[in-house]
Amino acid sequence: MSKYPFTAIVGQETMKASLILNAIDPSIGGVLIRGHKGTAKTTAVRSLVELLLPIKVVKDCPYHCDPEASSYIHEDCRLKAEKGEVLQSVEYSVPLVELPLGATEDRLVGSLELESALRSGDRVFQPGLLAAANRGILYVDEVNLLDDHLVDLLLDTSASGINRVEREGLSVLHPADFILIGTMNPEEGELRPQFLDRFGLCINVIGEQDVKQRSELVRRRLAYEKNPQAFCDKWEDTQNTLRQQIAKARFLLSEISVPEEVFDASSELAVKVGAQGHRAEITMIKVATAIAAFEERDRVTPEDILQASTMVLPHRLDRFLEQGGTELPKELQKAIVEVFGETPFLHEGGEAEEDEFEAIFDPDEDIFPGSFAGGMPIFSYLKKKHPMLSF
Repeated sequence: MSKYPFTAIVGQETMKASLILNAIDPSIGGVLIRGHKGTAKTTAVRSLVELLLPIKVVKDCPYHCDPEASSYIHEDCRLKAEKGEVLQSVEYSVPLVELPLGATEDRLVGSLELESALRSGDRVFQPGLLAAANRGILYVDEVNLLDDHLVDLLLDTSASGINRVEREGLSVLHPADFILIGTMNPEEGELRPQFLDRFGLCINVIGEQDVKQRSELVRRRLAYEKNPQAFCDKWEDTQNTLRQQIAKARFLLSEISVPEEVFDASSELAVKVGAQGHRAEITMIKVATAIAAFEERDRVTPEDILQASTMVLPHRLDRFLEQGGTELPKELQKAIVEVFGETPFLHEGGEAEEDEFEAIFDPDEDIFPGSFAGGMPIFSYLKKKHPMLSF
């Protein structure tokens, strides 16, 4: 059965934005999506891979190595390249690997191949799920229910892009560069704070509350179940539009300039909310740069940092778990007003473009409605450019 189209998902703009931004720049560090069941978390993750163009991989390489890479972690590919051998390439769909909740550490990192060991005594490494996910997406549903040591291992590998296996006389090093996406229902327990901080972004989702939106959601889902292929065909043009937009943004990413005021704004926000370390600022800059690339601009603006802060900072605050993470923390609301003032979406003309951007907060009440439930500007931009999109 064809996957439900990403562009046909009703609402949940911030969740969709977080996934697209990671697709544009995987170094953002993945995303943790928190929300109740039935809020399209898994549907969105599984459909994201359909928006990514196929990759070139070395033929028969278990790690999907890039045949045009300048160096290789995988020993076999490295030795062939050093000998001057031409590495044959094939096109390969971006892998989406799902980690089962009951997976063992051996299944995740890889292990000794018992059949070879028993038959010939050879120590042969059997790659695990981390190898299969290289250059793709590793999806962990109910990540909060995983054993802590597996979560720690996942986050360490995601950050380094390398899997090191030392066991049973084996010593293996292989690439494991993937986008880590975790989903969870906070009612079933929370992730420990030290794990939360390791996710680049954290998004909270709730069920759609608008009656018309809910009705449209139901209509689309029933139409999909009745005839999946016909439904997907109907959305193919919008899928292609977004697919090309992501590909172009990835190409433009290295050309985006970051003004000094943007660095200052990110650091000022981090200081005002008491974020520890510097991971928050680094991630905010990466997210803001990805937003600019998606909108086909050549430089990052303070407004991009504001948008990035709503996904990067909340889960790094001490009170995040205490308040449930259902809306932006008061500390962040206050910091945004102090750094950007009460009219953050001002453009070169000096006037807010009200037709394009809705007000994101009420200065009198100091409340951000629905944690940007109205959608992110990148989707307003895309809808304006391509009205058929459903965002």
